[in-house]
Amino acid sequence: MSKTYNPNKRKRATTHGFLVRSETSAGKNVLKRRRQKGRAKIAVKTRRK
Repeated sequence: MSKTYNPNKRKRATTHGFLVRSETSAGKNVLKRRRQKGRAKIAVKTRRK
């Protein structure tokens, strides 16, 4: 049986990145909540090409 967590920077960014979060209303709510809470990181680093 394989491990469930297989780290991949691109996958992480395309699923949980700032740009992805800011596209949907639910994602915007996530960002808003994290800002309100005072999180140092509101999203995973933005993906760079």
